[in-house]
Amino acid sequence: LDPAARYVPFESSIDIRDTVDYVEVMKQHKLGPNGAILTCLNLFATKFDQVMAILERRAFGDGGVGDAIGLSDNVKSEESAKGGDATEEGSRADETKEEGNQPSQQQQEQPSGTTRPEYILVDTPGQIEAFTWSASGSIVTSALATTFPTVLAFVIDTPRCARSVHTFMSNMLYACSMLYRARLPMVCVLN
Repeated sequence: LDPAARYVPFESSIDIRDTVDYVEVMKQHKLGPNGAILTCLNLFATKFDQVMAILERRAFGDGGVGDAIGLSDNVKSEESAKGGDATEEGSRADETKEEGNQPSQQQQEQPSGTTRPEYILVDTPGQIEAFTWSASGSIVTSALATTFPTVLAFVIDTPRCARSVHTFMSNMLYACSMLYRARLPMVCVLN
């Protein structure tokens, strides 16, 4: 969900950059980098019901809304997810991780021969405030949490924290603010 990311070290199944052009939003609305990220997230959130339809169809096998906004419909299978792929791309702020239903292997096979995902990973922008404290972040988080068991994973840069207790405490305060705002289970991950 980071529209400004230039390089992503993994393949994403649904990528905000396929639907919203960050540079064009900056030019059109005369915004700076953070304002453009927020605007892109807001534009994407207006279509998030279509993203949810794709995720629900893949996770639960129900029929759903078609690929009306140009999002790819190839959510990674359980095997791919274990190999390090994620659903959304972005930076290091907070990653929302939803655990889908865990039916038996026989139930996991879909008619098309693809396997239902065991997990859906959503990688959000590194600017915590751009996602955690924005309306679009709340829309995305709420939509995911009402459909899937959802756990926030806050990724903390260990080398930076090891150099300064102030950086570590700042990250802990960020984690507390995210926990307070989202009111969802959360795990702090030290990378």
